[in-house]
Amino acid sequence: MKALILEHDVMMADLLETVVSGLYSGATVFVTGSVESALDYWSKFGVDLMITGWSLPDGLGLGVARAIRQKDKQTPIILISSRSDRDSVRQAAQNGINSYIVKPFDVSLLHDRLRALVKQGGFDLEPLIDLERRLRTSVDRVIQLPCEISTADVIQLMERRQDLSPSQLAKRWNDEMALISRLLDVANRASFKKTGEPVRNLRDAIAIMGVDMALRQAVALSLNISGHLRHPRLVEKAETFIELAEKVAHNAQIVATRVDIDASEIHVAGLLSRIGELAVLKVMQQAIDQNCSISDDQIESGLRAWAPIFGNRLKVQWHLPIQLRELIGAVHVLPKATTSKSLLVMRTAALMAADGSDTEECLRLQRRLGLNECDREQLKHANAETSEDNSWQSD
Repeated sequence: MKALILEHDVMMADLLETVVSGLYSGATVFVTGSVESALDYWSKFGVDLMITGWSLPDGLGLGVARAIRQKDKQTPIILISSRSDRDSVRQAAQNGINSYIVKPFDVSLLHDRLRALVKQGGFDLEPLIDLERRLRTSVDRVIQLPCEISTADVIQLMERRQDLSPSQLAKRWNDEMALISRLLDVANRASFKKTGEPVRNLRDAIAIMGVDMALRQAVALSLNISGHLRHPRLVEKAETFIELAEKVAHNAQIVATRVDIDASEIHVAGLLSRIGELAVLKVMQQAIDQNCSISDDQIESGLRAWAPIFGNRLKVQWHLPIQLRELIGAVHVLPKATTSKSLLVMRTAALMAADGSDTEECLRLQRRLGLNECDREQLKHANAETSEDNSWQSD
């Protein structure tokens, strides 16, 4: 399935992309803020779904809808606009709009409208293909991590959003790696467009987009019906990777505090250190949903071969700042001759998380960070307590 989103507001476009990508597993989503670009894409590839705003910098969304309707009477088209007058609604209907949604809208409403189109249109996604080919074709698409955010919890937050600050939301979502990655992506797109400055932590990301938009993004992710892993073996692997990432983040935060450097960005890097593995598991679940049989050996070999590729691709796709990408990379491989304390902290935290506190490499890195024997013993104790906590939670 191919979806076209025509919206010039970056954060709104990202919100729509999140909903569509989550609802239509395996869909190709083309996002643009230009009427000319939208028409060019449609003429070359055709689309199975279109969502458009009313006014664009170079024309009207209705103009695109009118052009499509001259040759295609079937493609569902949704118009999202701040106009609510009768004339606008009537004009939209006359131009073949299937559904008219007024801003500001409830994300659940958009989700329900799209889900209804799934049933009516009976869209075919990808034909059944083997796992290797699916991984190869998925790496350049929009990938969202498996997400377990509660829609009910987010809606409760929305009811008191006037009283919430970016700092409060950041503290609440501090361990939600799927949501953190998405909000960083959205905020960086908006920030680069306006100021050229990267966003490196969750609080700043929420501050840039605003509490209301951050909550709407959270609702969209929570409604991602393809985001939840269901195959027992995939669930088991995901839990292992998430636990490891959380442990790295926790250890990195402790070490960073000891050596007196900012821990906020380091904590985020730790949480995102296994995004490649989780993305591969997401694609595997999509393959299983289409009756593709996957053995345990294929799961293991697929993770080994594709996790680094997906991880590097997602760092770019999500517009993560270079410094944050380097921090994530240091979890796996420390650049030679590096003198950066932040990178040393990330690698140290990763070794500690892998029960390597007493390895020669870990001890050497701790000495390079200026940690004395007393510090190292305290870190070892803190790491052991974290392991016990994770073990207790998994029982």
